[in-house]
Amino acid sequence: MGNVISLKKAIGEFVHDGDSIALEGFSHLIPFAAGHEIIRQQRRDLTLIRLVPDLIFDQMIGMGCARKLIFSWAGNPGVGLLHRFRDAVEKGWPSPLDLEEHTHGSLAVAYAAGAAHLPFGTIRGYPDTDLAKRTSTVTSIHCPFSGEKLTAVRAIQPDVTIIHAQRADRDGNIQLWGILGVQKEAVYAARHVVVTVEEICEKFEPVMSGIVIPSWIVSAIVVAPGGARPSYAHGYYGRDNAFYQEWDAISRDRQRFTEWMDKNVMECVPA
Repeated sequence: MGNVISLKKAIGEFVHDGDSIALEGFSHLIPFAAGHEIIRQQRRDLTLIRLVPDLIFDQMIGMGCARKLIFSWAGNPGVGLLHRFRDAVEKGWPSPLDLEEHTHGSLAVAYAAGAAHLPFGTIRGYPDTDLAKRTSTVTSIHCPFSGEKLTAVRAIQPDVTIIHAQRADRDGNIQLWGILGVQKEAVYAARHVVVTVEEICEKFEPVMSGIVIPSWIVSAIVVAPGGARPSYAHGYYGRDNAFYQEWDAISRDRQRFTEWMDKNVMECVPA
């Protein structure tokens, strides 16, 4: 397994200033450890891509990593707003943030089109929303066969996709299960793929609702137990609901946010 490297080396090698970076994981398997290493390495001018930006993107935005956000919903799940995200949009702190907003469906289609190496994907229903008027990467088209009005969504092909998964095997394949979002599509759409995992095992046992990502598409594997905390990894540990509630208070104030990040992220060195 020659592609197993440290988290510091993986981010240093594959994530560069100005890149487009997808950090996917729906509800669980959110790659917090990788996001924190991007913050520590002080990457700048990133285009961040994620269906549901939550705490990890709030932290990355607040620490000045982001220039643009491509997303379909933003918030602290079950709690409320993302205060660092809102501060960047409304007041440009610590730097202005460009937005490209989608629906869940259209962003998933954009990933799928990127994975298929197509210029765009199509979706029904989008023409009846205001988003099409505000998002330059979508436009109305007519089906050449039926004449039906559809929306074309420009493909997304990140420079790097980062995901967290439960396992890798000795051959470098990746296994994940539980609630699956668009990890597979985001991985296949990317130029480079970094995967943090809970463990490496000799071989995979079949798991209900599980998928396997083949080794040939993975640029680097990082062994990072707990790498999804404070979100959860199905079958390994639960979600830290108390922290999600605590984050609402931490992130409201710029000074308190900065002090917390300096102590709990910037000064922490991953194993």
